Amino acid sequence: MPAFRQVGEKQLPQEIIFMAWSPKRDLIALANKVGEVLLHRLANFQRVWSLPPNENTGKEVTSLAWRPDGKILAFGLADTKKVILCDVEKPESLHSFSVDTPITYMHWMEVTAESSVLTSFYNAEDESNLLLPKLPALPKNYSTTAKIFSEEKSDEIMKLLGDVRLNALVLGGNSGFIEIYAYGMYKIATVTGVSGSCLGLCLSSDLKSLSVITEIGDSTSIISEISYFQLDTSLLSTYLPEVTRMARKFTHISTLLQYIRLSLTCMCEAWEEILMQMDSRLTKFVQEKNTTTSVQDEFMQLLLWGKASLELQSLLMNQLTVKGLKKLGQSIESSYSSIQKLVISHLQSGSEALLYHLSELKGMASWKQKYEPLGLDAAGIEDAITSVGSFILKANELLQVIDSSMKNFKAFFRWLYVAMLRMSEDHVLPELNKMTQKDITFVADFLTEHFNEAPELYNRKGKYFNVERVGQYLKDEDDDLVSPPNIEGNQWYDFLQSSTHLKESPLLFPYYPEKSLHFVKRQMESIIDHCLQKPADVIGKSVNQAVCIPLYKAAKSEDSTSRLFKLPFLWNDKSSNLHYVLFTMSGSSASKIYILRRHTDISRSVNNGLLAVEFGNFLNTTNESFENSSYSCLDAHFYDDETITVVLKENEEQEGKERVLAQLPLSLVYTKEDTPEKEFSGTTCKRLDEQSDIVPTHTVFLESQWRILENMKAQYVAVNGFRKVSCVLSSNLRHVRVFEMDVEDDGEAEEEDEEEEEESSSHLVPEI
Repeated sequence: MPAFRQVGEKQLPQEIIFMAWSPKRDLIALANKVGEVLLHRLANFQRVWSLPPNENTGKEVTSLAWRPDGKILAFGLADTKKVILCDVEKPESLHSFSVDTPITYMHWMEVTAESSVLTSFYNAEDESNLLLPKLPALPKNYSTTAKIFSEEKSDEIMKLLGDVRLNALVLGGNSGFIEIYAYGMYKIATVTGVSGSCLGLCLSSDLKSLSVITEIGDSTSIISEISYFQLDTSLLSTYLPEVTRMARKFTHISTLLQYIRLSLTCMCEAWEEILMQMDSRLTKFVQEKNTTTSVQDEFMQLLLWGKASLELQSLLMNQLTVKGLKKLGQSIESSYSSIQKLVISHLQSGSEALLYHLSELKGMASWKQKYEPLGLDAAGIEDAITSVGSFILKANELLQVIDSSMKNFKAFFRWLYVAMLRMSEDHVLPELNKMTQKDITFVADFLTEHFNEAPELYNRKGKYFNVERVGQYLKDEDDDLVSPPNIEGNQWYDFLQSSTHLKESPLLFPYYPEKSLHFVKRQMESIIDHCLQKPADVIGKSVNQAVCIPLYKAAKSEDSTSRLFKLPFLWNDKSSNLHYVLFTMSGSSASKIYILRRHTDISRSVNNGLLAVEFGNFLNTTNESFENSSYSCLDAHFYDDETITVVLKENEEQEGKERVLAQLPLSLVYTKEDTPEKEFSGTTCKRLDEQSDIVPTHTVFLESQWRILENMKAQYVAVNGFRKVSCVLSSNLRHVRVFEMDVEDDGEAEEEDEEEEEESSSHLVPEI
């Protein structure tokens, strides 16, 4: 019986450039050369969903990473310089953000360090859930949100918060670009001081150090140098409880900003272009009419004397029509009601929650002993609170404009409808025919205020009128409002302007009567982003380079995709707080795999810091000497803290010689017989490939944990020790095989495992 049980095999239509197993489920994420992201289930390698490339997100996937709870998948795109967070349950973006350079590697880790302060924080109920009302679900009848929010669970945006325990998405890119995002959303560090393009990185689970592997070489050179850096991130570990609280609060804020953004987008969709019909018809009327009478006077004559000029009659009866007027009236009422509901229930709720979290953050910043070293700035947070207050004021102003517009239009359309029925000599219902002096005065005031011709408006917007006043608030542009609210005679506003002290009081939110809601929202986002940025800069500057080890020189690959899978590989052993680096070298050392290990605590050294492993002829299929090294390593990944999974090929590969998938226990590498004399005695100032002769070498002979991969030119492997599975990819990047690595003899245990998998994946419906 072969050591591992094959459970799936497939030939794929496109070349695969990334594979990543879910940390918690039997699901594997793939990215192919055309930019498609796919999710497959272990059983028969069945496809669950696929996310095709598009212009908005991007088409060139360069990295993949799972959130430690397996509920969110992150991937980076080179062409748009974006990072997308995708829900595992369906192929749609939950959140995205832009970065300065294409991401070449990403790693998503969870903090395992414990303390009494952290435990109490993890177990305490979030006070915001007790004090704030639950945010209403965004409506699903708009195209923007229908794509994001499902019918059953329309609050998926809150999934972005995940568990309270801190997790961090670490991104690496070209030119030494490294950023760390708490919970995958809030940037807590911008790391500088590392050169080269990132090939791998790993933040230790105790947050004490960050290991990075880079490729250094300019665009003209054909040879590049691969180096290992260990960075001291002790500020994060020292202030772990404070970092966790701050990151959690900032992630709440980021999530609420996304909620407000989507609410505003829904409002823009609720506002229809048909509402501009009155403005465009009146402008055309001005351009075509031959009389000198103004449009306002024409309507006034109709209101007061019941008589209309022939031109006005033509406009009303032939262009606007009775049917068109009814449709316009219904559209305005429906649209304004929808916008009004969104402002009251969503925009205001989200803004008030935002105000609450920022105020709590301000209180945290006041505890300078704890939070000042992390760069939390009370003055910047105060500016952010002020900007949210201004946004709430502008939202309230929009509500007042909607309210008055609905009353005005209702009275105006009721009067105009009756007037048009009389023109067409249709029967007018008695209840419509009643119009009091108060109603006439109301319509006259509306005509006076809204039906003035404005030539300067024509130069700006190509129209003479701005009868419809709500749409201007929803335009995403820097221009001032065409018709700002009339603040003449507003006693409170006049009082503030006349008072020097009150006008500049920090207790009063600034008011921008000339600006749109979108403008104030963008201003608010900009100020909050600036407020969030400072801790990232302060923490980033505290990260110092502790170790730099030049590993080896390598020929630059012409095909970038072949670089994506290649070693080196980084691993963090959480139980012993060790960083491992697996790599191979070319030349005489090509048959060996090198293992470099460092303690996450920079100040501590490790025995057997560098070892080389070569594989003996464990198949023993020839008459060659049993001691000779017969295999070289094509790919290697840590299966768990005690085992490395490798793909091997015979050094003298001939026709008919198959490749091998094997498990390498670390107990065979780090044996009790190791003595101090066997330690690497070289220097880290020179490249390791120049000192390969003095690297201690262990020859290992694998006994049972291996399997020949028949009829497959295997090249790469992705593993998941938690779920005990692996996926092998061929050198042509299209042929995959999936294996269960630890096959249990007990049939009942297998059945239980299958039942558990069915339960965990029951909500994931595969594609037909």
